[in-house]
Amino acid sequence: MHENRRWPWFGMAVLIIVLDQLAKLYFNGNYQYGETRAVIPGLFNFTLIYNPGAAFSFLADAGGWQKHVFTVLAFAVSGWLGWNIVRGRFSCLMRWAAAFIMGGALGNVIDRVAYGHVVDFIQVYYHNWYYPAFNLADSFICAGAALMVLDSLRKPSH
Repeated sequence: MHENRRWPWFGMAVLIIVLDQLAKLYFNGNYQYGETRAVIPGLFNFTLIYNPGAAFSFLADAGGWQKHVFTVLAFAVSGWLGWNIVRGRFSCLMRWAAAFIMGGALGNVIDRVAYGHVVDFIQVYYHNWYYPAFNLADSFICAGAALMVLDSLRKPSH
């Protein structure tokens, strides 16, 4: 994307939201809750799990208020990132990071508003060790965070 263009980054965020929501619709429609199907036996499954909390089920048993807090937080972070894109304050790498994070965060907000929980369907494991289930939105948030770190390492410290 051209360095001076700002709006295509929002298109990237929307594309991430659409891909995330399509994947969640597929798993909600084709899997029973808790069902697991091996993709790479011993390493990777598809499953259908609901997460009422945040990353790694943080605050999953908090009674419901956390849904509102995480929704407001996602809007606040996405608004701040979007504003900085519009104002031209981010490097190209940071705009990629912002688009990934906005798309992922807002994809999970849709779940919280529509279902009251986030739909997770990717399960990575090795023998008896299981990484918490996640989704495409979570993957984009993590990739965006990694790009932010990379961007910060490229800049001279003050």
